[in-house]
Amino acid sequence: MRKAYRVKKESDFQKVFHNGKSTANRQFVLYILDKKEQPHFRVGLSVGKKIGNAVVRNSVKRKIRQSLTELKPKLKTEKDFIVIARKPAADMSVKETKKSLIHVLKLAKMLD
Repeated sequence: MRKAYRVKKESDFQKVFHNGKSTANRQFVLYILDKKEQPHFRVGLSVGKKIGNAVVRNSVKRKIRQSLTELKPKLKTEKDFIVIARKPAADMSVKETKKSLIHVLKLAKMLD
């Protein structure tokens, strides 16, 4: 995912957390904030230390990024969203991760 598609600053993360709406399933929590002036969506990832060591956390992030890259054409634009991984996400395959992300994105009405 290119830098333009990522939420990186702590202040941007906090804006999404405090002003956005949240949706969740067992594996992921999604915070979404509308940004009218933005030409495309931006995504931030949060995988805490409770998930596992650095190797496991990076693996989870790679699976999420891969899934979002595949879903990119279907995602709504003009939004910032944060994906927070929960403990069960560590044991999922790429296919399961994508399926779970599709589920939580549909609950949040983020997919076209």
